Order: sequence, then C-alpha cells, then structure tokens
Amino acid sequence: MDSEITAKNPSQLPDIQSQNDIRQLPIDKVGVKNLKYPIAVKDRDNEIQHTIATVAMTVDLPKEFKGTHMSRFVEILQSENREIHVDSIESILSEMQKKLHATASHIEIEFPYFKQKNAPVTGKPSLIDYQVKFHAVKKGHKKDFIMTVKVPVTTLCPCSKNISKYGAHNQRGEATVSVRFKDTVWIEDVISVVEASASSELYSLLKREDEKFVTERAYENPVFVEDLVRNIVVKLKENDKITWYSVEAENFESIHNHNAYAHIESHDLLMNGRQEELFISRY
Repeated sequence: MDSEITAKNPSQLPDIQSQNDIRQLPIDKVGVKNLKYPIAVKDRDNEIQHTIATVAMTVDLPKEFKGTHMSRFVEILQSENREIHVDSIESILSEMQKKLHATASHIEIEFPYFKQKNAPVTGKPSLIDYQVKFHAVKKGHKKDFIMTVKVPVTTLCPCSKNISKYGAHNQRGEATVSVRFKDTVWIEDVISVVEASASSELYSLLKREDEKFVTERAYENPVFVEDLVRNIVVKLKENDKITWYSVEAENFESIHNHNAYAHIESHDLLMNGRQEELFISRY
C-alpha cells in the first residue's frame, strides 16, 4: 500500500541529499562525469559538424547539504532538444546554478573533431581526427571559457640530424593548445598553427610520392620539442583575438625509453583593457 502511495506522489519519498551534513565541509565540485551525448559543433568549412562528446557537469556544494541531486544534471542536458550546440552552453550553466542552487557551475565537453585533408602530392582526400575539449564555467554572473585542441604532428631531431652521417631520428608528437579568446577562434585555426610549427603534419592517407614528400619535408625542417612550443606561441601571439594560451608538446621518442616534454603558458588574461582573474583551474 505504501509503495502505491509513493509511486503516485514521489514527493512523499525522503530527500536524503537535502539533509544537513554535520561535518561542515563545502565541496568544490560535485556532479557527473563520463556521460556520452551527441553535440553539434561549428565547422569553419562545413558550417556544422555532428559528433559524440564525453561530458562532465559539476557544481559547488555548500557545507550544510549532504549531497547534490545527480539526476538533475542529466535532466538539464536532456532538455537541450537531444543535442548540445556550442551556443547553448551558457544556458546549460545557468540552469545548473538555478536547479542545483549552486554558486558555480562547470561543464567539460570532450569530443573527436574530424577534418578532411588532402595528401600533399597526389591530393588524395581522407579524414583525420583531433581531440577537442570545451571547458566552461559560470561563477555568479562571471563566465569563463577555454577551448583545448590536441594535434598530432611529426618532429625530427635537429641534434640527430647534425651529428649523424645520414638520417635523423623522428617521431610522432602531440601538441595540446588551450586558448581563451574575445572573438571567434576556429578549431581549424588552432590546428593550422600547430601543424605549421612542427617538422611535418600528419595525414591518414599517403601514397608513395606523398610519403617521400612528407619524409623529406620533416628532414628539411627539424624541431626540438622546445622549438615546437615556441613556434606555436609565436603564431598564437599574432592572433589578437586570443587573450590567454597554454601550449604543451610531448614527443613520443623513437630512440629513448621516455618522452620529451615542454610547456609555455601566458600568466595574464587581458580582457577589455584590464587583467581579469583566471578562475578555471588547470585540468
């Protein structure tokens, strides 16, 4: 009989999450992670690209509450007409603050982004994927947004080339570029900057003449991991839309049992002629 009553009137069920917590410890972030969801991303060449994202949604939890309402995160996401658009991120953050009684709301959206590339000699087309992440925060009325793009590249060692009678060791590397911006910066813009800064860009499809071209191009353009991050930063600074950057590069060394790594970050965020607090923690 009791189960029939509560089924008809769920409000009669106890709300454990809203009970007081005696430990008096606020929680910085609580929510859901690893939630798969379809999204639509602005594509510079094709207007819109549809892909599948891995989503994390969190809010702060005051010290007096025992827990948050996990189901509400999914309900908020589902209310976006079954597909997230980049333009809807701010409304999602506001809804999280409202429905979860939070001061700060975070959403992290990570997804594969595909770009068609033509082989350098034969022109054969193929798709290559890049990993992209949007990290957005709303704290009170203050907003922040970071776009991160991971770009695979080829690097060839200048030292190896200089000291060897023939050949030089080269390897695949990965550059991770995070940016804040005051006007539209396309994912493709970041990809182009990174690929132009390496020994060579990568392709999914190469015929023999393409492979010869890529191999020789890398040999003629050797870069250390240090060169790679510096080259990228120089190019990012030329874009006045970018207000902050973090650039990391990792080479998956072919002759060492370890990877080479370098990182440069701008420490000031300049917006509207004044410095603003950076309140998204590194991730």
